Amino acid sequence: MNAPGVLLDTGPLVALLSRDDAAHAQALRLFAACQPPLRVCEAVLAEACVLMRKVHRQGPAEVIALGRRGVFAVALSLDEHWDQVEGLLAKYADRPIALADACVIRCAEVHGEPRIMTFDADFEVYRWGRNRKFERLDLE
Repeated sequence: MNAPGVLLDTGPLVALLSRDDAAHAQALRLFAACQPPLRVCEAVLAEACVLMRKVHRQGPAEVIALGRRGVFAVALSLDEHWDQVEGLLAKYADRPIALADACVIRCAEVHGEPRIMTFDADFEVYRWGRNRKFERLDLE
């Protein structure tokens, strides 16, 4: 079992809550293999709420309920990291980087955490710290 602190990206969060998602079973296995709380940023939560609203009306509330139950904890306040996140968005401007991706990268830097639950292949390219690779849990 993965110790607490794994970084959480949008895709697995949405797949966990959406039974019709093609990756739902994989998300169930990933979450079962991780001890809470996972680390998340507010940008990931915002993306997940938007996507879950498209699934059904109560979708955003389901996202927030997972946080309330301790499945994840907000581990980065963008208010304290404007410059670094802006730098990451500029660094990866040639890729389809979203604000959530940049915030997750920054969260890895702040917490020294390489493990990430994601379905986003761009995390094979993204680096945190000086040039550290992420350890994508979906590849295990």
